[in-house]
Amino acid sequence: MIDQLIPYILTIPAVLIALVVHECAHGFAAYKLGDPTARNLGRLTLNPLRHLDPIGTICMIFFRFGWARPVPINARYFKKPRRDIALTAIAGPISNLLLSFIGCFLYLLILNIRFSSFGLLYDFCYYLALFLYLFHIINLNLALFNLIPLPPLDGSRILSYFLSPRANYALYKHSNYYPIILIAVFWLLSRLGISPLGFLSEFLSGLMIRLFCLLPIF
Repeated sequence: MIDQLIPYILTIPAVLIALVVHECAHGFAAYKLGDPTARNLGRLTLNPLRHLDPIGTICMIFFRFGWARPVPINARYFKKPRRDIALTAIAGPISNLLLSFIGCFLYLLILNIRFSSFGLLYDFCYYLALFLYLFHIINLNLALFNLIPLPPLDGSRILSYFLSPRANYALYKHSNYYPIILIAVFWLLSRLGISPLGFLSEFLSGLMIRLFCLLPIF
């Protein structure tokens, strides 16, 4: 029973880090582009209580996709609003991809360290490796999920940069319904035993592992 709960227990800190860094990246990018809104509201912090959305966090823990409370952005501060909104949006997924790379590297590093097959040190390294793998996958899933080009996800703001005003209007016309549709689709897929974004996530994870294994250290 305890062994079955351990992955969920280890998932919680991995989710907290992934979501908090994601939102901080949005706020930091906006700040560097001239918008102090996130900083003034105290959102440039690693305190999870400032960022977490209850439903989005639960979805991350159980379905490996989810969201945090969006960092407020005021495009009036931007010199080039369309471009800067897109750059601010892509900062979140990029931060998660970087964390995923770090998690993958450390996971492989732990696997390549030879420890005794018993004792507390072995148990610690086993659970540390499990945490790092979950951390790697969760950040990868969060990045991929947020790149879906539907409001309110980051991918929609990135896509908007390339669309005409008419196409943007069509994209955002029914934006209030997209979160409900996304949750319903991903929930249905999970009930059918299909991991949301699973194929792409597994492919990219395998690619990362193969690339790292080319390094002499491994």
